[in-house]
Amino acid sequence: MGNYFDVNFNSATPKEITSSFSLIMAFLHDIKELVRPYYLVNCILSISFLVLKTVSPMCMYLFPVGESQCELDMKQSEIMFFLLFVIVMRARKTGSVTMLAYLSTGFMYCKVASLILWFNADPRYGLVFLVLFVLQAILFPEPSYTGPEKVVYFNATSLEEELNRNKKVVWIVTFYTVWSPSCVNFASTFSKLSAEYTLDNLKFGKVDVGRFPELAKKYYINDTSFSRQLPTIIVFKNGEEYDRRPAIDSKGQLQKFIFNEDNVKVQLDFNNIYNDCKKNPIKEKKEKRVKSE
Repeated sequence: MGNYFDVNFNSATPKEITSSFSLIMAFLHDIKELVRPYYLVNCILSISFLVLKTVSPMCMYLFPVGESQCELDMKQSEIMFFLLFVIVMRARKTGSVTMLAYLSTGFMYCKVASLILWFNADPRYGLVFLVLFVLQAILFPEPSYTGPEKVVYFNATSLEEELNRNKKVVWIVTFYTVWSPSCVNFASTFSKLSAEYTLDNLKFGKVDVGRFPELAKKYYINDTSFSRQLPTIIVFKNGEEYDRRPAIDSKGQLQKFIFNEDNVKVQLDFNNIYNDCKKNPIKEKKEKRVKSE
């Protein structure tokens, strides 16, 4: 969460101050989002075992009398520490940089760990928790982006056709899968960018490489569950690849890339691409004007 407030304003440039202000606004937006049922219910389920196992008088009614009646035993403590380790590692791998992204990553692991702990304590409690787990997934799914977007979704053949149809159009295409947490976290950011930057000659697209693995192979994108190339953004100019993130260096090593809005704009030079496209619009054919005259 330190990504929100990591600038020294005394020595910061105007650009850094603007960037930090946008991060603070994003943090405040995330705080407002926490009142949604998805986050409230998931938070309750995630900490249910820890609270009910250690807080009196609930622990006295739910758990039998013993040495660890109202405290975690050794096995339960080990599971909790292992859970913390997994959440931190997965959050680092997925490149989560906002509070909501961290929470979304952590909720699933916390609920799975709680399910194991409840079953270990009493199978009846485990079944009750499993029912609540399923009901939450059905009734309170993760909120999806509902704002404006201007994204074209391609299939195995339409991407190549569109790239060759008009080579004056610059395409910014995200290659993603629906099961990747990194792709899910980045989806709303890409939609916002598409709404902000789209022009007649600057367009945004997406390709689900889970459905069309041949495109992942064509553009040298690893689409396995251990991949560090999901998502991948490729900028196409004149029908050919111009730039991509994450990039591959001269030694063939994949360079780490954090998929937040500011990083994508800067690293892929969105503003200059936008300005160039705006200065050189696609000229309309004069035939329509002649007919109207």
